[in-house]
Amino acid sequence: MTTTAPDLRKVTKPAKAKTRRGGGVMGNTGLYIATGVAALLFLVPFYLIVRNALMTDQEITGEEWKWFPTSIQWGNITEPFDDVTVDFAQSLWNSVVVAVLHTTGILLICSMAGYGLARIPYKHANKVFYAVLATLMVPTAVTFVPSFVLVSSLGWVDSYRGLIIPGLFSGFTCFLFRQYFLGFPKELEEAARVDGLGYWGAYWRVVVPNSLNFFAAIATITFINGWNAFLWPLVIGQDPSAWTVQVALSSYMTNQTVNYHLIFMATAISILPLVFVFLFLQRWLVQGIAQTGIKG
Repeated sequence: MTTTAPDLRKVTKPAKAKTRRGGGVMGNTGLYIATGVAALLFLVPFYLIVRNALMTDQEITGEEWKWFPTSIQWGNITEPFDDVTVDFAQSLWNSVVVAVLHTTGILLICSMAGYGLARIPYKHANKVFYAVLATLMVPTAVTFVPSFVLVSSLGWVDSYRGLIIPGLFSGFTCFLFRQYFLGFPKELEEAARVDGLGYWGAYWRVVVPNSLNFFAAIATITFINGWNAFLWPLVIGQDPSAWTVQVALSSYMTNQTVNYHLIFMATAISILPLVFVFLFLQRWLVQGIAQTGIKG
């Protein structure tokens, strides 16, 4: 009588117990709550600006807190434009011109400089790059007075040239463009050179169209910085006709009087362009910064 060995192939291993990852619904709920609380905290300043802009000064400074105006003062919307002491419409236009031209110049000059440092072979390219980085270590206060003396000697006070040209180069923005172009696919540029394009043609016809996300991110940050600039426009724009919107806002607060609802309404109007720019370009902002090539 013969015995057969058991077929080992039919022996199955005991199934492993499935482990459930931590978090689940409770983890997602906590994340949503934290995100909602953070969003509310960020929206509080905007709520206060709009609330106070549509109130009277008596309600703003009153002892009793009110979440909403007792009677919405829609007439406050036109009051900044009716003020004879400050040409608010002109200051808004000045800010638009300065911010747009400043952003355009920064994108063009810094992107060209960054592309040249990243792609064009040059014996002293690293030395030039280190010199650009060295400018980031110089405090702004050190160069402020010499810059003003130079602009004043050129006769650019109270002009768009004095407001825009001194800020058309940024060492940090140049650094970001260089880091981005170092990670740009070389195959696309090599294909452009096969078609007979030089460095300028490859930059303008291949690199720029394929880098719009990054350009949009840098444009958003640069536009916001140009719009919010205060100290340099305050010094250069000595005549009220050359004031930017930030300088105009500061003029509403004097040692004698403080018109609260006028300040808040003018502030609400001044931040609308920034809100529109951010909402239009927000989907490129994080993606563009992530493509800079900077690794922590």
